[in-house]
Amino acid sequence: MGLISPTLPKFDVDEWRAKSRAERTKALQQHWAIYGFGTPYAIYILYTLKIGLYILGGLLFAASTPGIGGLGNLSDWWFEPVVFQKVIIWTLLFEVLGFGCGFGPLTMRFLPPLGTFLYWLRPGTIRQPPWPDVVRGTAGSRRTIVDIVLYLGVIAAAVYVLLSPADRAVTGLGDDAFNLIEPARFMPLLIVLPIMGLRDKTIFLAARSEHYWVTAIVFLFPFIDMILAAKLLMVAIWWGAATSKLNSHFPYVVSTMMSNAPLVPKAVKRRLWRDAEFDVRPGLLARSLAHGGTVIEFGVPLILLLSRGGWVTTIALIIMILFHLQILTAIPMGVPLEWNVVMMFGAVFLFGRYSEYGFTDVTEPFLPYGLLALVVATIVAGNLRPDLFSFLPSMRYYAGTWATSVWLFAEGAEDKYAAKATKSAQLPHRQLAKLYDEDTVDLMIGKLGAWRGLHTHGRAMAGLYPHAAEDHEKRTIFDGEMVAGSAIGWNFGDGHLHGEALLAAIQDQCQFEPGELRVIMMESPPFFRPVQRYRIVDAATGVIETGEVEVAEMLTRQPWDGSLPFNNVHRP
Repeated sequence: MGLISPTLPKFDVDEWRAKSRAERTKALQQHWAIYGFGTPYAIYILYTLKIGLYILGGLLFAASTPGIGGLGNLSDWWFEPVVFQKVIIWTLLFEVLGFGCGFGPLTMRFLPPLGTFLYWLRPGTIRQPPWPDVVRGTAGSRRTIVDIVLYLGVIAAAVYVLLSPADRAVTGLGDDAFNLIEPARFMPLLIVLPIMGLRDKTIFLAARSEHYWVTAIVFLFPFIDMILAAKLLMVAIWWGAATSKLNSHFPYVVSTMMSNAPLVPKAVKRRLWRDAEFDVRPGLLARSLAHGGTVIEFGVPLILLLSRGGWVTTIALIIMILFHLQILTAIPMGVPLEWNVVMMFGAVFLFGRYSEYGFTDVTEPFLPYGLLALVVATIVAGNLRPDLFSFLPSMRYYAGTWATSVWLFAEGAEDKYAAKATKSAQLPHRQLAKLYDEDTVDLMIGKLGAWRGLHTHGRAMAGLYPHAAEDHEKRTIFDGEMVAGSAIGWNFGDGHLHGEALLAAIQDQCQFEPGELRVIMMESPPFFRPVQRYRIVDAATGVIETGEVEVAEMLTRQPWDGSLPFNNVHRP
């Protein structure tokens, strides 16, 4: 691994290209098992600097609050409630501008490293309304001046809060007295962001609204209820994520993620697999880490919620900080780095500094418990009907049960996309061609396909290539994440962002002929039914096949083996 050169397999690339797609993928998956993506050091430096700038920005906005004190007095004011308020809003702004999740090379964004505001401020670009047939005034796939004004309104509303003084005097337990931001100052953001989301769900999700927008709601509550509600929301996030990991997929996420972690020694990475060359499925270490992490995410937050300070709370906080620090230092694909920083800060702030605030202190029970009920209902509904919910409000962050897609371009079809589609950037291979030679580009793009295949659903995708196109070996195939990053300016694991709506918008611009572009779309399995449904869609003619695959079948196969039985296959 070099400063700017990736670590790639050392074999004859021409011979590798001559092999079948399955054999090419196998070679890269075996390499991933020990070396991960092979990320250059410069990219890790980039993300480290970004985290530092994010933390500095939050501190500067907090310190700008009149009367709070400068950065030199940080130890005197970091625990002030207004700091927590501004950290949440600053993180929302950081995310909605595109500097958080979905930023940079580890989401296959190279030139430029982000789309987001560069793309969302341009009229005519692609937007995706969540319910265009239900909500009047939201239909259409082209961004208009209305969408741009709403997006600017979200940014302005967040900045307005960040520059606000703390002029709301409140009283806590005992003799505690604090100053908060007036609730009315949050209202523009709380109103404009969901309205924006009705026009374009991508922006609402990119703001990580399931966390930061919902947390902003609690800032309207009386102070004691605000603290309790924020605690309950954090526990709901931990428990929701832990619940979604109660499946057979999650060890595959752990082994794939940790093998890409820059600080994990190669000897440890080998132990993540049954055999890094011949049996590339999760080994005992990966399974233990997966199940142990799930136990921690269930048990330790409960201790934090019920304890009222002292050594029990301190130990629990240390465990949760190490839990999120482990994810942070792994620098996972999708790079949810700032989210893990917020979770660590929120844990120390809410359960450390305000550990004595508990259930018996609530003043308006309907507010914190009512909000909690809505959040839990969304998590439950999202796990039971994942086809109707994004994996973000469903809290399926690391579960490995994500909806996803693969796009198969016939010869010349990707050139048509490159020339005609309105997009934030070209597809990654064209971006990389400006930085590396052809062999390096092919291997780096192949590495992302290998990454997808190391997860259980990647096996099904490989098995469906012949269903989608007889000439699939000759086609250019891209993960839907790459297409979403290019076409809508943001990608972060939600397969619904690169489903039928995006395909229809791209078809409207490119006018592919029948057979030129085929897309395999796979849905996340419901919580109680370990079956993943799929559909294969032709850009010009519509659905050409539907069916389903048992998760149990995927678990028995190597990541390059797509010889799966598909059930209930229907071809219209």
